[in-house]
Amino acid sequence: MQQKITNPYAAQGSWRSFLRDAWRLSLPYFKSGEGLRARLMLALIVALNLGTVYMSVQFNSWYNVFYSALQDKNVPVFWQQMGKFAWLAFIAIVLAVYKFYITQLLNVRWRAWMTRTYMDKWLHNYRYYHLELLRQSSGTELADNPDQRIQEDINSFTSTALSMSMGLLNAVVTLVSFIGILWTVSGSISFVLAGSSYTVPGYMVWVAVAYCAVGSVITHFIGRALIRLNFWQEWREADFRYGLVRVREYSEAIAFDRGEAASRAHLDGSFGAALSNFVRLLKTQKRLVWFTSFFQQAAIIFPFLVAAPRYFSGAIKLGGVMQIANAFGKVQDSLSWFVDSYSDLSSWRATTERLASFGQGMDCTAAQMQQSQASQAERAEKAPSTLAAGLQYSEAGNRLELHSLQCYLPNGKLQVQAQELYMQPGDTVLLQGESGSGKSTLLRALAGIWPLAAGRVVVPEHSMFLPQQCYLPIGSLRAALTYPQAADAYSDDALRTVLEQVQMGHLAAALDVADNWSHKLSGGEQQRVAIARCLLKKPRWIFADEATSALDEDKQAALYAMLVDTVRQAGGGMLSIAHRQSVTAYHAKRWQLQRLEAGAAYSVVDTGQIGKTTL
Repeated sequence: MQQKITNPYAAQGSWRSFLRDAWRLSLPYFKSGEGLRARLMLALIVALNLGTVYMSVQFNSWYNVFYSALQDKNVPVFWQQMGKFAWLAFIAIVLAVYKFYITQLLNVRWRAWMTRTYMDKWLHNYRYYHLELLRQSSGTELADNPDQRIQEDINSFTSTALSMSMGLLNAVVTLVSFIGILWTVSGSISFVLAGSSYTVPGYMVWVAVAYCAVGSVITHFIGRALIRLNFWQEWREADFRYGLVRVREYSEAIAFDRGEAASRAHLDGSFGAALSNFVRLLKTQKRLVWFTSFFQQAAIIFPFLVAAPRYFSGAIKLGGVMQIANAFGKVQDSLSWFVDSYSDLSSWRATTERLASFGQGMDCTAAQMQQSQASQAERAEKAPSTLAAGLQYSEAGNRLELHSLQCYLPNGKLQVQAQELYMQPGDTVLLQGESGSGKSTLLRALAGIWPLAAGRVVVPEHSMFLPQQCYLPIGSLRAALTYPQAADAYSDDALRTVLEQVQMGHLAAALDVADNWSHKLSGGEQQRVAIARCLLKKPRWIFADEATSALDEDKQAALYAMLVDTVRQAGGGMLSIAHRQSVTAYHAKRWQLQRLEAGAAYSVVDTGQIGKTTL
């Protein structure tokens, strides 16, 4: 049975799995080539945090002496403590500045490393293409919105990881440092219960622990829904943003179709989903803020209420009260780290799970597609013996070879196959077949980018593929012409020459004009840019998929003649996919996609020489 690829956002893991994912995402950077410097910077940040806690302990002692001097009206001690405060404050400021600076510097370096790593992984071995192919074919949102994952989530993950980990470290060290102080200065409290007398030493410590434990439990109960809501909010915001981008990219087609109302309805739906989820998120945050605000405000006055009996009895001075309040506040802040950080933790957990699912999606996409294919083939009891080995692909020699090639759809159905086919130097072959027969799939297999294929393909060296829709990077026209090579790979004269050859000489003066040329140029002009690239590179073999479909007959004739002449001069050949019959005149042989049996997959059949050509 074919397994359904589920939405990774449909289920959330436990806190344990979240911490495990966070560790797996973090560890590679600190073990990388930059790991030594990263570990040293992290150690410095830890040292600065420890220094900050140490300064807090010094300030706590200062509170006792300073406020006691105020109560006793001791002027010399007052001014002495003002001087001490000045240098304590100066040291604390230096520590705070460099803690911020080193932390942000480490965050930038960590983010840069993770971004490069994820981009390398995403762009490696056509994974970006396979992810999109799987998403479109199966309807899954596995590894969705890679742009947001790489640009936004990595930055959010690294910055929050540092702030959360250093915040937790600071809380633990502060707790260890101040719990002893609070135990000592708070003294003990005695009370009578059921006729028996009891004494509780360090009672303020127990009060702080109980106070924060209750707060943590209530906070988790109120805010636990934030994890799921933050997760879905990011996803729905990304879908809405992607819909806006699509309207911008297809603005002309929408205008021709008078599709504003339909596009608006789609955008309204996406935005409505994001807004509806945000309202639920806001209501949950409102309840959490109600409690945390009450909790924090009560914590300000609470230690004074508890210490008041000892102060009014004369057991401690005002300085002691202030020291207790400060120590209680530090212990309470430490124990309340979970309460205060719950919203940020929820957001970080959502970010971590999105990044983890993106990484896992990149790892398992090919395996899932292969599994889907194998399951479908097994159900049909037609699993080919070569399926496990996949496609054996190589670029060598000076002829095209297809051996037992089988191309599958993502649902596991065999779409097209070719047993033994060859193209020799000098061959010009036209590949034809009805719509949906698998012509473009076959060409993708010849390019080595179709993941669901079996058999063996040998593509000649110095080959170039011309898709129906070419990619034009945002930037100068020069960069668009030389893509994927560097913009300075060819001279200005060479670029002007090919522009003239493809009848776009009027753009020769715009070589260094930066623009979004995919929007600036028409479909036919974009196809001519692709052909201009081909004329620049002078490949030995050309494989074209409807490369002139947007051109008129006259331009098509001129450009096809140039392409054929290019491969002939280089001693290679050309394979074209085209629906227009007029293209036949530029080819000497025809390969036809035919069904040899009803309901069977299409087979590539060499139908031999084409009668009349212009070659």
